[in-house]
Amino acid sequence: MWYWLFKYIFMGPILALLGRPRVEGLEHVPRSGPAILASNHLAVADSFYLPLVVPRRITFLAKREYFTGTGVKGWFIRWFYSTTGQVPIDRSDADAAQAALQTAERLLKQGKLLGMYPEGTRSPDGRLYKGKTGLARLALHTGVPVIPVAMIGTEKVNPPGSKMWRFGRVTVRFGRPMDFSRFEGLAGNRFIERAVTDEVIYELMRLSGQEYVDIYAASIKNGGSGGEESASDADRIPQPAVG
Repeated sequence: MWYWLFKYIFMGPILALLGRPRVEGLEHVPRSGPAILASNHLAVADSFYLPLVVPRRITFLAKREYFTGTGVKGWFIRWFYSTTGQVPIDRSDADAAQAALQTAERLLKQGKLLGMYPEGTRSPDGRLYKGKTGLARLALHTGVPVIPVAMIGTEKVNPPGSKMWRFGRVTVRFGRPMDFSRFEGLAGNRFIERAVTDEVIYELMRLSGQEYVDIYAASIKNGGSGGEESASDADRIPQPAVG
């Protein structure tokens, strides 16, 4: 109930006024059944505008820290994510990442629409970064379609690092569902998972018009080189919530 109240009453009208969202390709989102919405990630606002324009309910896997805060702020964040039906996951190591993968599989088996950010975190500079292969592993394990989604203009409405939101124009562009059934039985093959991930990222680049950078966004934020993906990174579910 709270999901729809936030969408249509408490937050949706304000978001619509600020971003005047324009939607393209919504017909590519199935009206029922499981699917993965794989989106680029420019701003916190992505996690609000994507559910705003999709008629179906979207479930995001939210990092565990949003459910463990203390004080009034921590309580509110925990309440908000819980009442809107988001699912906490632990991304601290490879074992936790495997548990997150199993959680995502369970949600898809229930016929849910799962929102994910293949880059793993928000872009630090508006460019599109290398994708984590957890999304590919999930798609190959479940066989569900992956629908690429380009968020455009959200960083103008909600500038990263700023607590102030501004008026702007947001475009949410959906691409055709991507079918990876040709790789059936090859889940767990790191070369195949990398190929699938790169295919999704290429489609996001085409839809969004972003410049692509062949390193991980998280490594830029952490001051690293971003060149290689560790075994635990390969297994990790890409962060699909505010990050």
